[in-house]
Amino acid sequence: MFTLTLFDSATPWQIYFQDAATPVMEGIINLHHDLMFFITFIFFFVGVALLRTIIFFNSGSQWASSGKSVVHGTTIEIIWTVLPSVILVIVALPSFALLYSIDEIIDPALTIKCVGHQWYWSYEYSDFQSKLGLVNFDSYMVPEDELEFGELRLLEVDNRVVLPINTHTRVLVTSADVLHSWAVPSFGIKMDACTGRLNQTSLFVLREGVFYGQCSEICGVGHANMPIVVETVSINKYIKWLSEKI
Repeated sequence: MFTLTLFDSATPWQIYFQDAATPVMEGIINLHHDLMFFITFIFFFVGVALLRTIIFFNSGSQWASSGKSVVHGTTIEIIWTVLPSVILVIVALPSFALLYSIDEIIDPALTIKCVGHQWYWSYEYSDFQSKLGLVNFDSYMVPEDELEFGELRLLEVDNRVVLPINTHTRVLVTSADVLHSWAVPSFGIKMDACTGRLNQTSLFVLREGVFYGQCSEICGVGHANMPIVVETVSINKYIKWLSEKI
C-alpha cells in the first residue's frame, strides 16, 4: 500500500534530523536548536578565555611575572558559578516540558501493540477483532533480491503498520525473547521492548507519509534485519485498510 508522498528515511551522509511528523519530534528539534545557541556561546567564551590565558600567562610573556601574583578572583568565581546556574535553569524548563509531553498519555482513540522477535516485529490492533481474532500480523524485512523499484534496501517490510493521521494513538511495546527497541526517528520515538514488561508511549502523526525506523537495541546476529515501516494515511483510507483486515 503506497501513498503519493516522499519516504521519510535516512539518506547517505545525513548529519541532521529527519523531518518531524509529530509534535514531540518538533519539540525535540526546537530544543536542539536552543541548546546549540548556548553550546556555541559557551564554546567561544571558553575558547577566548583559554587563548587569552595562553598568550598572556606563558613563560615567555611580558605579563608572566604579574600573572604569578594572581591566586584567586572573587568576581570571576561568582560569574562562573552564577552564569552556568542560570543557563542550566533556562535549559531545564523547556526540557522538563518536553519530557512531560513525551510521557503524557492522552486518552487514545487507537491502541497498537508492537512485539519484538528475533528477528521481526509483530503488530496487534487491540481495539479491533476479525473473524479469526484480534487484527494482527508479522512484519518481516523484504530480502534484497525481492525488492521492487523504489523500495529501500534493508528498510522495506512485507507488512507495513498503517495508522491514521491526527489521531491520538497509544503504542504498547514488548518483547517475546531478548531486548529490542522500537524506534522511528521522524516520530521522535525510541521505546525499549523488554521481555515480561509492557512499555507504552503516545503518537500523534500530523501528516501522511511512509516512515522508516529500525530496531535500536543490539538483539543478535539478525539485529539489522528487523526494520520498522509505518504508513500514515487519512481516516477514510485507514478505515478502508482496516475493513480489508477484518
